[in-house]
Amino acid sequence: MKKITFPHMGYMNVPVKTFFESLGYEVLIPPKISRKTLDLGVKYGPEFACLPLKINLGNFIEAMEEGADVLIMGGGCGPCRFGYYAEVQQEILKDLGYEFEIFVIEPGILKNFNKIKNIFGNIPYSKIIPSAKLAWKKALVMDDIYKMVLENRAKEKETDIIDQIYNDFLEEIDNLMTIDAIEEINSKYSNKINQSIGEYKQGIEIRVGLVGEIYLVLEPYVNLDIEKKLGQLGVSVEKNLYITSWLKHFLHLSKEQEVIEKKAEKYLKNFVGGHGIDSIGNTVRYAEKGFDGVVQLAPFTCMPEIISESILPSVSKEENIPILSLFFDEHSGDAGLQTRLEAFVDLIVRRKQNKEGILYA
Repeated sequence: MKKITFPHMGYMNVPVKTFFESLGYEVLIPPKISRKTLDLGVKYGPEFACLPLKINLGNFIEAMEEGADVLIMGGGCGPCRFGYYAEVQQEILKDLGYEFEIFVIEPGILKNFNKIKNIFGNIPYSKIIPSAKLAWKKALVMDDIYKMVLENRAKEKETDIIDQIYNDFLEEIDNLMTIDAIEEINSKYSNKINQSIGEYKQGIEIRVGLVGEIYLVLEPYVNLDIEKKLGQLGVSVEKNLYITSWLKHFLHLSKEQEVIEKKAEKYLKNFVGGHGIDSIGNTVRYAEKGFDGVVQLAPFTCMPEIISESILPSVSKEENIPILSLFFDEHSGDAGLQTRLEAFVDLIVRRKQNKEGILYA
């Protein structure tokens, strides 16, 4: 039987594995992202490529070394280089001697039924629909619980108690295969998190919004666990980007993108690729909601986010909200990030206390 694999991106592996396994396929999840994963991507990937391509390439190599032979990869269109990455990775892996099939999820893919049949065979809708519903339910519940984690790390009663609860949740939901069981676990872990909440670590509420390129926003290994670092500093975090929100936009099931683009219109009217316009629009939305700051995350050399970064100082001044822009590559380190976050949070605390301060960090 063919073994399906796909790159890591946050907790995406849980609902995607559920979808394919409930259809009867064998799924091989790549080993957890590690220094070895990154080293493989850096060794075989183009030097100029951004960090997500290198990590994805390392994921594929490690999975194929364990027997995977069908690769699932995202694609895209527009100015962002991500649209080319599946093809670039395919050529690199072929040059390395691997034998595999690759399926690229990109706009218009559903029109290419012949390619889907060649790789996956004839799958009846009577099997696809229940499998998709099950995976979607898991993804929604995982979003709900993770939003609680982001909000409440700043006021947990005991150090790391919320992360312990979240790790137990991930382990349990991974094995559930009915919608009733998934709904039950949502209630169970919501209660556990609510019971673990105490006073704000900073003594005051600090709310920061995360914006930026989707892979950096969703994958904790590449963003050096920034959400956890902010929580440990007493900051409640909110973000707009999740697997489910991306899928709703991809499948045209949500009007959210229209709202984001409307908010960005004053500063950026045209699509610049990736989530560049989202970073501007969501920063305006966080300012309007009264957030204390915004952190922008992006891979080094990411063109859409570089455009956004050049506009964000104007947004910061006009909307009266501090913004910290962080770009990551394979040389990024914990110590440097921790220092910058501590300085940013200190700025916010002083600003809240004094009602004034420098706006753009």
